[in-house]
Amino acid sequence: MLDQLKTKVCQANIKLMESQLVTLTWGNVSGFDHQKKLVVIKPSGLAYEDMEPECMVVVDLKGYVIEGDFKPSSDTPTHIELYKAFDGLGSVVHTHSDYASMFAQAFIEIPCLGTTHADYFKGRVPVTRALDQNEVERDYEKNTGKVIVNRFRDLDHLALPAVLVAGHGPFTWGKTPEEAVEVSIALEKIAKMAWGTLALKSDKKSIPDYVLKKHYSRKHGPKAYYGQKEGDKND
Repeated sequence: MLDQLKTKVCQANIKLMESQLVTLTWGNVSGFDHQKKLVVIKPSGLAYEDMEPECMVVVDLKGYVIEGDFKPSSDTPTHIELYKAFDGLGSVVHTHSDYASMFAQAFIEIPCLGTTHADYFKGRVPVTRALDQNEVERDYEKNTGKVIVNRFRDLDHLALPAVLVAGHGPFTWGKTPEEAVEVSIALEKIAKMAWGTLALKSDKKSIPDYVLKKHYSRKHGPKAYYGQKEGDKND
């Protein structure tokens, strides 16, 4: 079942390790099949070096295991909440990458200080509120998803494909596992750049909105012109 998606999710998880975004087994990638309404996700605590496509676990949107020999990631309920709430998602990624997690632990959003940031995120990378004791004790992972969804109540989740969960770490998403991992790589890079910039100049302001919009629109939307498109190659 969902063999192609299992392969993509497995490869995406391995890409996290190769990109040095995860330590030990801290992190996970999932993929979503919109037709079957099923999620493919990394097993809980499985070493990346031992991962094969057949190790991936298939669950439904209630969290019930449909196929797989392993227990799914403990973060599965968080992933499910995002798939249920956000249109257009084909993959969710969670890591504890160093610099993005520093901002999350400090409860500080990542400001758009330069054009590298604007190429991927149309504004500040938001941070959630902290979960209260009842939310943590009652249903921690599901409520983590709910506070992410709540944070995006007035935000465009496609223009801002990442969030910092306060005191925890980053989640990113995309249309495919490959895209979601790319966003995680970009997020960690811009978090590192922001951290260094603020260390050099603590009162550094965000770039002007017109620069932000220009750089974002070069890569996204109907008028995007960055990169190669079909038919661009000269004969």
